[in-house]
Amino acid sequence: MGVSLAGFESKAVVEWDKWACDTIRENSANEFPIVNKWPLYEADVRDFDFGSLEDKIDLVAGGPPCQPFSLGGKHRANQDVRDMFPVTVDAIRRLRPKAFIVENVRGLTRASFSNYFQYLLLQLSYPEMRQRHDEDTIDHLSRLERVKTSGRRAGLTYEVVFRVVNAADYGVPQKRERVFIVGFRNNLGIKWSFPNETHSYEALLEEQWVTGSYWDRHQIPMKKRPSIGASLSNRIETIRKSNNRPKNSRMPWRTVRDGLVGLPEPSCPNSPFYNHKFQAGAKQYPGHTGSPLDLPAKALKAGVHGVPGGENMMVLSDGTVRYFTAREAARLQTFPDGYKFNGAWSEIMRQLGNAVPVRLAEIVASSVAQKLILNEERSFKSTIQRLAR
Repeated sequence: MGVSLAGFESKAVVEWDKWACDTIRENSANEFPIVNKWPLYEADVRDFDFGSLEDKIDLVAGGPPCQPFSLGGKHRANQDVRDMFPVTVDAIRRLRPKAFIVENVRGLTRASFSNYFQYLLLQLSYPEMRQRHDEDTIDHLSRLERVKTSGRRAGLTYEVVFRVVNAADYGVPQKRERVFIVGFRNNLGIKWSFPNETHSYEALLEEQWVTGSYWDRHQIPMKKRPSIGASLSNRIETIRKSNNRPKNSRMPWRTVRDGLVGLPEPSCPNSPFYNHKFQAGAKQYPGHTGSPLDLPAKALKAGVHGVPGGENMMVLSDGTVRYFTAREAARLQTFPDGYKFNGAWSEIMRQLGNAVPVRLAEIVASSVAQKLILNEERSFKSTIQRLAR
Protein backbone atom coordinates (compact mmCIF):
# COMPACT_ATOMS: atom_id res chain seq x y z
CA MET A 1 0.00 0.00 0.00
CA GLY A 2 2.86 2.38 0.76
CA VAL A 3 4.44 1.61 -2.61
CA SER A 4 1.11 2.32 -4.33
CA LEU A 5 0.74 5.62 -2.48
CA ALA A 6 4.23 6.52 -3.71
CA GLY A 7 2.91 6.33 -7.28
CA PHE A 8 3.92 2.85 -8.42
CA GLU A 9 1.40 0.71 -10.34
CA SER A 10 1.51 -2.93 -9.32
CA LYS A 11 1.97 -5.54 -12.06
CA ALA A 12 1.72 -8.45 -9.63
CA VAL A 13 0.97 -8.76 -5.91
CA VAL A 14 1.95 -12.23 -4.73
CA GLU A 15 0.75 -13.44 -1.32
CA TRP A 16 0.15 -16.96 -0.08
CA ASP A 17 -1.73 -16.28 3.17
CA LYS A 18 -5.46 -16.90 2.68
CA TRP A 19 -6.67 -14.28 5.17
CA ALA A 20 -4.37 -11.58 3.83
CA CYS A 21 -5.63 -12.33 0.31
CA ASP A 22 -9.26 -12.28 1.50
CA THR A 23 -8.60 -8.85 3.03
CA ILE A 24 -7.19 -7.53 -0.25
CA ARG A 25 -10.03 -9.06 -2.29
CA GLU A 26 -12.76 -7.56 -0.10
CA ASN A 27 -11.23 -4.08 -0.20
CA SER A 28 -10.73 -4.40 -3.94
CA ALA A 29 -14.37 -5.45 -4.37
CA ASN A 30 -15.40 -2.40 -2.34
CA GLU A 31 -13.21 -0.28 -4.70
CA PHE A 32 -10.93 0.90 -1.93
CA PRO A 33 -8.77 3.31 -3.95
CA ILE A 34 -5.29 2.03 -3.07
CA VAL A 35 -5.88 -1.65 -3.83
CA ASN A 36 -8.88 -1.83 -6.18
CA LYS A 37 -6.76 -2.53 -9.28
CA TRP A 38 -4.16 -4.80 -7.73
CA PRO A 39 -3.44 -7.95 -9.79
CA LEU A 40 -3.48 -10.33 -6.81
CA TYR A 41 -2.04 -13.83 -7.03
CA GLU A 42 -2.79 -16.10 -4.07
CA ALA A 43 0.22 -18.35 -4.45
CA ASP A 44 3.59 -19.41 -3.12
CA VAL A 45 6.04 -16.94 -4.68
CA ARG A 46 8.34 -19.89 -5.47
CA ASP A 47 5.70 -21.09 -7.96
CA PHE A 48 5.02 -17.69 -9.51
CA ASP A 49 5.90 -17.30 -13.20
CA PHE A 50 8.04 -14.16 -13.33
CA GLY A 51 8.25 -14.62 -17.09
CA SER A 52 4.59 -13.58 -17.30
CA LEU A 53 5.61 -9.99 -16.49
CA GLU A 54 6.59 -8.76 -19.92
CA ASP A 55 6.63 -5.05 -19.12
CA LYS A 56 9.77 -3.33 -17.89
CA ILE A 57 9.77 -3.32 -14.10
CA ASP A 58 10.78 -0.22 -12.17
CA LEU A 59 10.61 -1.71 -8.69
CA VAL A 60 10.53 -5.03 -6.87
CA ALA A 61 9.35 -4.60 -3.27
CA GLY A 62 8.68 -7.15 -0.59
CA GLY A 63 9.29 -8.56 2.83
CA PRO A 64 10.56 -12.15 2.98
CA PRO A 65 9.32 -14.04 6.07
CA CYS A 66 11.12 -12.79 9.16
CA GLN A 67 10.83 -15.92 11.31
CA PRO A 68 14.28 -17.34 10.38
CA PHE A 69 15.88 -14.15 11.77
CA SER A 70 13.46 -12.98 14.46
CA LEU A 71 14.59 -12.68 18.08
CA GLY A 72 11.60 -14.85 18.99
CA GLY A 73 12.33 -17.55 16.41
CA LYS A 74 14.70 -20.49 16.17
CA HIS A 75 17.47 -18.38 14.53
CA ARG A 76 18.19 -20.88 11.75
CA ALA A 77 18.64 -18.28 8.98
CA ASN A 78 19.28 -20.00 5.62
CA GLN A 79 18.79 -23.41 7.26
CA ASP A 80 15.11 -22.51 7.78
CA VAL A 81 12.74 -23.63 5.02
CA ARG A 82 10.93 -20.28 5.40
CA ASP A 83 13.97 -18.33 4.21
CA MET A 84 12.69 -16.64 1.05
CA PHE A 85 15.76 -14.50 0.36
CA PRO A 86 16.94 -16.90 -2.38
CA VAL A 87 13.58 -16.32 -4.09
CA THR A 88 14.01 -12.57 -3.63
CA VAL A 89 17.36 -12.66 -5.42
CA ASP A 90 15.86 -14.86 -8.14
CA ALA A 91 13.00 -12.39 -8.71
CA ILE A 92 15.48 -9.53 -9.10
CA ARG A 93 17.64 -11.60 -11.46
CA ARG A 94 14.64 -12.42 -13.68
CA LEU A 95 12.84 -9.07 -13.61
CA ARG A 96 15.93 -6.85 -13.75
CA PRO A 97 14.14 -3.95 -12.00
CA LYS A 98 15.57 -0.45 -11.88
CA ALA A 99 15.36 -0.63 -8.08
CA PHE A 100 14.29 -2.87 -5.20
CA ILE A 101 13.17 -2.41 -1.60
CA VAL A 102 13.41 -5.32 0.84
CA GLU A 103 12.27 -5.12 4.47
CA ASN A 104 12.94 -7.49 7.35
CA VAL A 105 13.42 -7.65 11.11
CA ARG A 106 16.38 -5.96 12.77
CA GLY A 107 17.56 -9.42 13.88
CA LEU A 108 18.82 -10.05 10.35
CA THR A 109 21.71 -7.67 11.12
CA ARG A 110 22.76 -9.45 14.34
CA ALA A 111 26.34 -10.62 14.71
CA SER A 112 25.25 -14.27 14.64
CA PHE A 113 23.86 -13.75 11.12
CA SER A 114 26.68 -11.49 9.89
CA ASN A 115 28.10 -13.95 7.36
CA TYR A 116 24.69 -14.73 5.91
CA PHE A 117 23.73 -11.05 5.82
CA GLN A 118 26.91 -10.14 3.92
CA TYR A 119 26.26 -13.09 1.61
CA LEU A 120 22.76 -11.79 0.98
CA LEU A 121 23.94 -8.23 0.24
CA LEU A 122 26.50 -9.56 -2.25
CA GLN A 123 23.90 -11.74 -3.97
CA LEU A 124 21.62 -8.71 -4.30
CA SER A 125 24.55 -6.72 -5.69
CA TYR A 126 25.42 -9.43 -8.25
CA PRO A 127 22.18 -11.39 -8.81
CA GLU A 128 23.43 -13.02 -12.03
CA MET A 129 26.28 -14.72 -10.16
CA ARG A 130 24.34 -17.79 -9.14
CA GLN A 131 25.71 -20.54 -6.94
CA ARG A 132 27.28 -23.27 -9.05
CA HIS A 133 26.45 -26.94 -8.63
CA ASP A 134 29.98 -27.65 -7.43
CA GLU A 135 29.98 -24.77 -4.89
CA ASP A 136 28.87 -24.72 -1.29
CA THR A 137 27.69 -21.49 0.33
CA ILE A 138 31.16 -20.48 1.57
CA ASP A 139 32.72 -21.00 -1.88
CA HIS A 140 29.98 -18.91 -3.47
CA LEU A 141 30.48 -16.17 -0.86
CA SER A 142 34.22 -16.15 -1.56
CA ARG A 143 33.64 -15.78 -5.30
CA LEU A 144 31.22 -12.90 -4.71
CA GLU A 145 33.74 -11.21 -2.40
CA ARG A 146 36.43 -11.43 -5.06
CA VAL A 147 34.15 -9.87 -7.65
CA LYS A 148 33.14 -7.13 -5.23
CA THR A 149 36.73 -6.17 -4.42
CA SER A 150 37.65 -6.21 -8.12
CA GLY A 151 35.18 -3.37 -8.72
CA ARG A 152 33.33 -5.28 -11.44
CA ARG A 153 30.25 -3.52 -12.88
CA ALA A 154 29.56 -5.65 -15.97
CA GLY A 155 26.22 -7.36 -16.43
CA LEU A 156 23.30 -6.94 -14.05
CA THR A 157 24.64 -5.31 -10.88
CA TYR A 158 23.13 -3.15 -8.16
CA GLU A 159 24.37 -0.50 -5.78
CA VAL A 160 22.98 -1.78 -2.47
CA VAL A 161 22.63 0.02 0.85
CA PHE A 162 20.84 -0.92 4.06
CA ARG A 163 19.79 0.78 7.25
CA VAL A 164 17.97 -0.18 10.44
CA VAL A 165 15.24 2.42 10.87
CA ASN A 166 12.81 3.13 13.69
CA ALA A 167 9.29 3.79 12.38
CA ALA A 168 8.72 6.26 15.23
CA ASP A 169 11.39 8.51 13.70
CA TYR A 170 9.16 8.91 10.63
CA GLY A 171 5.88 9.76 12.34
CA VAL A 172 4.53 6.25 12.99
CA PRO A 173 3.06 5.90 16.52
CA GLN A 174 5.10 2.75 17.13
CA LYS A 175 8.72 1.97 18.05
CA ARG A 176 9.27 -0.52 15.26
CA GLU A 177 12.88 -1.14 14.24
CA ARG A 178 13.33 -2.87 10.90
CA VAL A 179 16.10 -3.21 8.34
CA PHE A 180 15.48 -1.85 4.84
CA ILE A 181 17.71 -2.98 1.98
CA VAL A 182 17.51 -0.76 -1.10
CA GLY A 183 19.26 -1.23 -4.42
CA PHE A 184 19.49 0.69 -7.70
CA ARG A 185 20.71 -0.79 -10.97
CA ASN A 186 24.29 0.38 -11.45
CA ASN A 187 23.90 1.40 -15.08
CA LEU A 188 21.47 4.15 -14.00
CA GLY A 189 24.15 6.00 -12.04
CA ILE A 190 21.70 6.98 -9.31
CA LYS A 191 22.97 8.35 -6.01
CA TRP A 192 20.50 7.77 -3.16
CA SER A 193 20.38 7.78 0.63
CA PHE A 194 17.65 7.04 3.14
CA PRO A 195 15.16 9.85 3.81
CA ASN A 196 16.00 12.05 6.76
CA GLU A 197 14.24 11.31 10.04
CA THR A 198 11.35 13.69 10.71
CA HIS A 199 10.38 12.95 14.34
CA SER A 200 12.27 12.51 17.61
CA TYR A 201 11.92 11.49 21.24
CA GLU A 202 13.57 14.73 22.37
CA ALA A 203 10.86 16.77 20.66
CA LEU A 204 8.18 14.67 22.36
CA LEU A 205 9.78 15.20 25.77
CA GLU A 206 9.85 18.94 25.14
CA GLU A 207 6.19 18.99 24.13
CA GLN A 208 5.19 16.93 27.17
CA TRP A 209 7.42 18.29 29.95
CA VAL A 210 8.64 21.73 28.85
CA THR A 211 5.82 23.44 26.95
CA GLY A 212 3.02 21.08 28.07
CA SER A 213 1.36 21.49 24.66
CA TYR A 214 0.99 17.70 24.33
CA TRP A 215 -1.32 17.51 27.33
CA ASP A 216 -3.19 20.65 26.30
CA ARG A 217 -3.83 19.19 22.84
CA HIS A 218 -5.30 16.05 24.36
CA GLN A 219 -7.23 18.07 26.97
CA ILE A 220 -5.56 16.34 29.92
CA PRO A 221 -6.00 18.54 33.04
CA MET A 222 -3.01 19.19 35.30
CA LYS A 223 -4.21 16.90 38.07
CA LYS A 224 -4.41 13.94 35.67
CA ARG A 225 -1.03 14.43 34.06
CA PRO A 226 1.68 11.95 35.09
CA SER A 227 4.73 13.15 36.98
CA ILE A 228 8.20 13.23 35.46
CA GLY A 229 10.06 10.08 36.40
CA ALA A 230 13.42 10.39 38.12
CA SER A 231 15.15 8.79 35.14
CA LEU A 232 13.97 11.64 32.89
CA SER A 233 14.63 14.61 35.17
CA ASN A 234 18.17 15.36 33.96
CA ARG A 235 17.17 14.91 30.34
CA ILE A 236 14.22 17.28 30.68
CA GLU A 237 16.39 19.86 32.43
CA THR A 238 18.88 19.74 29.56
CA ILE A 239 16.07 20.36 27.09
CA ARG A 240 14.77 23.27 29.17
CA LYS A 241 18.20 24.91 29.18
CA SER A 242 18.64 24.55 25.43
CA ASN A 243 17.93 27.94 23.87
CA ASN A 244 19.52 27.41 20.45
CA ARG A 245 17.37 24.73 18.81
CA PRO A 246 17.53 24.83 14.99
CA LYS A 247 14.49 26.12 13.15
CA ASN A 248 14.10 22.89 11.19
CA SER A 249 14.05 20.69 14.29
CA ARG A 250 12.15 17.41 14.16
CA MET A 251 8.54 16.94 15.14
CA PRO A 252 7.61 14.97 18.29
CA TRP A 253 7.31 11.22 18.19
CA ARG A 254 3.64 10.29 17.81
CA THR A 255 2.27 8.35 20.78
CA VAL A 256 -0.43 5.73 21.19
CA ARG A 257 -2.73 8.50 22.38
CA ASP A 258 -1.92 10.50 19.21
CA GLY A 259 -2.51 7.50 16.98
CA LEU A 260 -5.90 6.66 18.45
CA VAL A 261 -7.40 10.19 18.38
CA GLY A 262 -11.04 10.07 17.34
CA LEU A 263 -11.58 6.38 18.05
CA PRO A 264 -14.30 5.72 20.63
CA GLU A 265 -13.90 3.08 23.30
CA PRO A 266 -14.54 -0.36 21.77
CA SER A 267 -17.43 -0.85 24.19
CA CYS A 268 -19.23 2.07 22.48
CA PRO A 269 -22.36 0.74 20.70
CA ASN A 270 -22.91 1.36 16.97
CA SER A 271 -19.30 2.38 16.34
CA PRO A 272 -18.82 3.49 12.71
CA PHE A 273 -15.28 2.07 12.66
CA TYR A 274 -14.51 -1.31 11.09
CA ASN A 275 -12.78 -4.02 13.16
CA HIS A 276 -13.14 -2.02 16.39
CA LYS A 277 -14.39 -4.61 18.89
CA PHE A 278 -13.30 -5.29 22.46
CA GLN A 279 -11.16 -8.40 22.93
CA ALA A 280 -11.16 -9.87 26.44
CA GLY A 281 -8.38 -11.71 28.23
CA ALA A 282 -5.52 -9.21 28.56
CA LYS A 283 -3.33 -9.78 31.61
CA GLN A 284 -0.36 -7.89 32.96
CA TYR A 285 2.57 -9.63 34.65
CA PRO A 286 6.35 -9.12 34.89
CA GLY A 287 7.83 -8.70 31.42
CA HIS A 288 4.37 -8.59 29.82
CA THR A 289 3.40 -4.99 30.35
CA GLY A 290 1.79 -3.53 27.23
CA SER A 291 2.29 -0.12 25.61
CA PRO A 292 1.88 3.14 27.61
CA LEU A 293 -0.52 5.69 26.15
CA ASP A 294 1.95 8.55 26.03
CA LEU A 295 4.80 6.91 24.12
CA PRO A 296 4.88 5.23 20.72
CA ALA A 297 3.61 1.67 21.00
CA LYS A 298 5.89 -1.30 21.26
CA ALA A 299 6.38 -3.07 17.92
CA LEU A 300 3.23 -5.04 17.15
CA LYS A 301 3.92 -8.73 16.65
CA ALA A 302 2.22 -11.45 14.66
CA GLY A 303 1.53 -13.50 17.80
CA VAL A 304 -1.58 -12.76 19.82
CA HIS A 305 -1.98 -13.79 23.47
CA GLY A 306 1.53 -15.22 23.72
CA VAL A 307 3.65 -12.32 22.49
CA PRO A 308 6.42 -12.03 25.10
CA GLY A 309 6.36 -8.32 25.97
CA GLY A 310 2.64 -7.66 25.84
CA GLU A 311 3.12 -5.85 22.51
CA ASN A 312 -0.53 -6.25 21.56
CA MET A 313 -1.84 -4.63 24.77
CA MET A 314 -2.24 -1.01 25.84
CA VAL A 315 -1.89 0.40 29.34
CA LEU A 316 -4.84 2.66 30.17
CA SER A 317 -4.69 5.84 32.24
CA ASP A 318 -5.75 3.96 35.40
CA GLY A 319 -2.94 1.41 35.01
CA THR A 320 -5.15 -1.44 33.78
CA VAL A 321 -4.52 -3.15 30.46
CA ARG A 322 -6.58 -4.35 27.54
CA TYR A 323 -5.80 -5.68 24.09
CA PHE A 324 -5.66 -3.28 21.18
CA THR A 325 -8.66 -3.72 18.93
CA ALA A 326 -7.84 -4.62 15.35
CA ARG A 327 -8.68 -1.06 14.30
CA GLU A 328 -6.42 0.41 16.97
CA ALA A 329 -3.59 -1.85 15.84
CA ALA A 330 -4.26 -0.77 12.25
CA ARG A 331 -3.98 2.86 13.36
CA LEU A 332 -0.59 2.09 14.93
CA GLN A 333 0.49 0.59 11.61
CA THR A 334 -0.91 3.72 9.84
CA PHE A 335 -3.52 1.88 7.78
CA PRO A 336 -6.45 4.09 6.72
CA ASP A 337 -9.67 3.68 8.71
CA GLY A 338 -11.67 2.64 5.65
CA TYR A 339 -9.51 -0.44 5.05
CA LYS A 340 -11.27 -3.58 6.32
CA PHE A 341 -9.48 -6.66 7.62
CA ASN A 342 -10.87 -10.18 7.15
CA GLY A 343 -10.70 -12.99 9.65
CA ALA A 344 -10.97 -13.43 13.41
CA TRP A 345 -9.12 -11.00 15.70
CA SER A 346 -6.16 -13.39 15.95
CA GLU A 347 -5.86 -13.63 12.16
CA ILE A 348 -6.16 -9.86 11.74
CA MET A 349 -3.48 -9.24 14.38
CA ARG A 350 -1.23 -11.67 12.53
CA GLN A 351 -1.72 -9.70 9.30
CA LEU A 352 -0.98 -6.45 11.10
CA GLY A 353 2.01 -7.81 13.00
CA ASN A 354 3.57 -8.95 9.74
CA ALA A 355 2.91 -5.65 7.96
CA VAL A 356 5.17 -2.71 7.19
CA PRO A 357 3.69 0.58 8.50
CA VAL A 358 2.02 2.15 5.48
CA ARG A 359 3.46 5.60 6.21
CA LEU A 360 7.04 4.32 6.49
CA ALA A 361 6.73 2.26 3.31
CA GLU A 362 5.36 5.29 1.46
CA ILE A 363 8.24 7.51 2.65
CA VAL A 364 10.93 5.05 1.54
CA ALA A 365 9.19 4.19 -1.75
CA SER A 366 8.56 7.88 -2.54
CA SER A 367 12.25 8.68 -2.17
CA VAL A 368 13.06 5.82 -4.56
CA ALA A 369 10.37 7.00 -7.01
CA GLN A 370 11.76 10.53 -6.96
CA LYS A 371 15.21 9.32 -7.97
CA LEU A 372 13.80 7.13 -10.77
CA ILE A 373 11.72 10.03 -12.13
CA LEU A 374 14.67 12.41 -12.07
CA ASN A 375 16.77 9.79 -13.84
CA GLU A 376 14.10 9.41 -16.55
CA GLU A 377 13.95 13.18 -17.02
CA ARG A 378 17.73 13.40 -17.27
CA SER A 379 17.80 10.56 -19.80
CA PHE A 380 15.02 12.19 -21.85
CA LYS A 381 16.79 15.57 -21.93
CA SER A 382 20.02 13.86 -22.95
CA THR A 383 18.25 12.11 -25.84
CA ILE A 384 16.65 15.35 -27.04
CA GLN A 385 19.99 17.16 -26.95
CA ARG A 386 21.67 14.36 -28.87
CA LEU A 387 18.98 14.37 -31.58
CA ALA A 388 19.17 18.15 -31.85
CA ARG A 389 22.87 18.11 -32.73
